[in-house]
Amino acid sequence: MNRYGTILEWPLGTLDFSHGPVVMGVLNVTPDSFSDGGMYFETDAAVMRGLEMVEQGAGIIDIGPESSRPGSRRVEAIEQIRRSVPIIEKLADQITVPISIDTYLPEVARAALDAGAAMVNDITAMGNDTMATLAADRRAAVVLMHMQGDPATMQADPHYEDVTTEVLDFLLTRAQKAEQAGIPPERIFIDPGIGFGKTTRHNLQLLHDIDRFTGSGYPVLAGTSRKRFIGEITRRKETADRIFGTAATVAHCAGRGVAVVRVHDVAGAVDVVRMITAIERQTS
Repeated sequence: MNRYGTILEWPLGTLDFSHGPVVMGVLNVTPDSFSDGGMYFETDAAVMRGLEMVEQGAGIIDIGPESSRPGSRRVEAIEQIRRSVPIIEKLADQITVPISIDTYLPEVARAALDAGAAMVNDITAMGNDTMATLAADRRAAVVLMHMQGDPATMQADPHYEDVTTEVLDFLLTRAQKAEQAGIPPERIFIDPGIGFGKTTRHNLQLLHDIDRFTGSGYPVLAGTSRKRFIGEITRRKETADRIFGTAATVAHCAGRGVAVVRVHDVAGAVDVVRMITAIERQTS
């Protein structure tokens, strides 16, 4: 199932792939995220949700202090730090799974790493060179995501001649740049950025071609959870009603060597991963 070894250890954390892909739990600490905005904006509620997701089987908790939904506005670094650092500090004292900070701002990443985070999830794939240097110096794991445009404009009119080739080439270029900055390749996760500057057709094509990403030599993260294209296909308008559509994409990714699946509904995703892994490991 996993092509990157059973255990990934680095100075700040450990990921166990012995049961298949690791489930990353989404913990948005914002008032305006597309699916759960406002639910975990208060520190105590966020910490309780983080603990709950770990109990449900999450192998990573990804804390997002800024919404990146289509049309969202940027949040200043000082506010992102105010939202995320107290939660990271409290969770780091109570859990052993790695904590990820979802940010493209080096100052936010630095504060999060100081507070106990082990990973940096960057939707700009480290477009800021300072981020790569910081991650290398602090020996953090990183997620490099593809996005066409920025959250405010990315869904205006996304266009590609060959979406899979263009997205993969971009990610490989950024991954090689991260290696040059001193980040070991096993700690560089590439993410095709489902829903970020893509139409439904683009998203489906990327999932169809996910083998090309898992065959790249870098571990792959896929984040499909509750996204608009699932709602369009399943005709589920409410994001909370897209659990089964999300589960289908998780199963697809788990069966094709994706290393990490990023989801809101952790318990269900853990069940999906375990079942797919059990089936895949059977021999005649």
